[in-house]
Amino acid sequence: MNFDDEDDDDNFMDWDGFDEDYDPQEARAEMEAENRRIKNLPILRKANELMELTQAIVETINKEEDVLMMHEQMLANAMMLAPKIVGAEGGDLYTLRMENAVIIKMHARELLAQTSYCKAEKLAQTAYLNVLREEIEQFRLLFVEWVNNFDKDNDAPDDWGLFY
Repeated sequence: MNFDDEDDDDNFMDWDGFDEDYDPQEARAEMEAENRRIKNLPILRKANELMELTQAIVETINKEEDVLMMHEQMLANAMMLAPKIVGAEGGDLYTLRMENAVIIKMHARELLAQTSYCKAEKLAQTAYLNVLREEIEQFRLLFVEWVNNFDKDNDAPDDWGLFY
């Protein structure tokens, strides 16, 4: 490996593009406002509700009868929703948002399918599972609205040919 000292100067930084008017307090306030905006998104609030509801339901599952460890699979699916929503909001590029949206859809649909399995195997009370199914449907409606607001023009093509 060759390490030469020619690149030790400050030429790696484009100081011409540096904002001299940068205000760290203003930047912090903007970040806090963005965090509040994301935290208050209806879809994120619903994802957190789904997580709490799923947690409560899986606690009622008899672990001895749960040979496929459905309680863990359901929790894993419910746990993926909120972080992927936050990731989509943070990325802001259309392709990144859509990639996260597809992952969210897959986990939500899998969670929905798992409620059917739990009903069939009588792992949890049907009434509880029906509540979860209804909440997933509400989440789906919020999801459709959320995805429809993605800005298709705000993107950097990734040469994979998806979402165009």
